[in-house]
Amino acid sequence: MARRNWGERWSVLAPWLFVLMWSSGFVGAKYGMPYAPPLTFLVLRMLGVILVMGLLVWLARLRWPGWPAVLHAAVAGLMLQACYLGGVFAAISHGLSAGMVAVIAGLQPVLTAAVAPLWLGERVSGRQWLGFVLGFVGVVLVVGSRLAPGSESAGGVGFALLALFGISAGTLYQKRFVTVIDPRLSALIQYGATLCVLLPLAVVSEDMRVRWTGDFIFALAFLVLVLSAGAVLLLLGLIRHGVASRVASLFFLVPPTTALIAWAVFGESLGRLALLGMAVAAVGVALVNRGAGAARGEAGLIQNKVGGRASAP
Repeated sequence: MARRNWGERWSVLAPWLFVLMWSSGFVGAKYGMPYAPPLTFLVLRMLGVILVMGLLVWLARLRWPGWPAVLHAAVAGLMLQACYLGGVFAAISHGLSAGMVAVIAGLQPVLTAAVAPLWLGERVSGRQWLGFVLGFVGVVLVVGSRLAPGSESAGGVGFALLALFGISAGTLYQKRFVTVIDPRLSALIQYGATLCVLLPLAVVSEDMRVRWTGDFIFALAFLVLVLSAGAVLLLLGLIRHGVASRVASLFFLVPPTTALIAWAVFGESLGRLALLGMAVAAVGVALVNRGAGAARGEAGLIQNKVGGRASAP
């Protein structure tokens, strides 16, 4: 009974923990970006996560699946990691404001919900669609005051759309095809595939010079352990045990949570419009999750613990 109660509590806490961890990645990026080119930074991040995940896989003595499963995990990783992270960093480096990137990426839950019924056979109710609309409106309100008119470039918009496609398609692909691999092993394969793509790009396009300051080492360790290891493992578990459209709705809370972290850590101001946006986004996510629960009869995003050794993620 105690084990079941813990599982129920974890199913409630896990989504909020994921939002907090995912949002805190902007803190690490802000600390680390001045000391290394973006792709080089990402390559070092991939190397660090591969070491961590490799150790976890070795300690757990996990068995490698067949090649079809490995290939599916690699494809999902290229979309979730290479396309999304590379697209975001490239969009900003091409002059697109961070706020505009956040707005474009904020379309992910709507895009996922639109495709999920066709791709996964998931039902999206009218209440959920209302939640998606409110969530996107909340995102726009939060970042709207930070948009920089006239700074957008065609190349930057293209890379932001690549990031949107990557995180949306990766979520759906992961849910449909990557269902027989432990999350730790899946993450190891995904980051390995991503490294194979990003490393040649970094060698060709950057000087790969790094200033190994204390701030950079902290940022790299933070991104490796908290984001790429902790948050991504949690995301893979949420995708495995939840409905894809419901998991995607959590990303509506990332810009508001990031704004709160920036206020607490960097002293960035929060206006009334941003606070209103946070409230609207939270209502939207609540409607999505409540609507899915009524439609599917599910108790929560996770039915069991995340990251178990069952034949998953």
